[in-house]
Amino acid sequence: MAPLIELREVSKYFGSVIALNGVSFAVQAGEVHCLLGDNGAGKSTLIKILSGVHPPSTGEIRVQDRPLLFASPRDALDRGIATVYQDLATVPLMSVARNFFAGREPEIGWGPLKRLDWPLMERVAREEMGRMGIDIRDPGQPVGTLSGGERQCLAIARAVHFGAKVLILDEPTSALGVHQAAVVLRIIVQARARGLGVIFITHNVHHAFPVADTITLLNRGRSLGTFAKDEIARERVLEMMAGGKELVDLEAELAALRRSGASLQ
Repeated sequence: MAPLIELREVSKYFGSVIALNGVSFAVQAGEVHCLLGDNGAGKSTLIKILSGVHPPSTGEIRVQDRPLLFASPRDALDRGIATVYQDLATVPLMSVARNFFAGREPEIGWGPLKRLDWPLMERVAREEMGRMGIDIRDPGQPVGTLSGGERQCLAIARAVHFGAKVLILDEPTSALGVHQAAVVLRIIVQARARGLGVIFITHNVHHAFPVADTITLLNRGRSLGTFAKDEIARERVLEMMAGGKELVDLEAELAALRRSGASLQ
């Protein structure tokens, strides 16, 4: 089958700054593709290209084997490419149901009697989040009362309900505790089981490995390669990511200092 989305030798330049240089990968339906890289690896630029914020300077984006150039984030969303950013784009003081339908609220009635269909909004929000494993007792409660993991679930469930085929998750576990991060990882697995292609962008190898099918490593705007998870060890990924070699060198230096200190005593 043709990939849901594919990047072929995509590069992005901002003047003389090379933010991305020749990055290629593809995502199939029912696959979790992890983009791993440290700060400055080019993950944010790649998100903006995939979501239609920036066009690539060179290279090609293909959606279901058709070359496309997104005119805007709305264009990408209309083609089934949904991005969930770290800030989640939710309004804390608004209800769960209102946030779920933000900008797409169903209405009933006619003319001056037209009003929001609150029973439908609350029922759909409860059901869709329930499918993701989150039991919302009161869809009328403010989003600010939810945990970080539950808010991530809301954003993902909203994207799936409105027809996303490819789900791009921007560091969804970076600000969460262990339990809440586990909730989000389970939601990612459930999205894969529903046939979505998931692009999970993270710098945390320990969060990527439990859910990943394939992994692309980024370092300073370049791809270090794409691997099936069983083709590469977790330790090797840490070494290849920015900082891996530096940490190994630092450990060696500290060990040498400890040995020299012991010999002086």
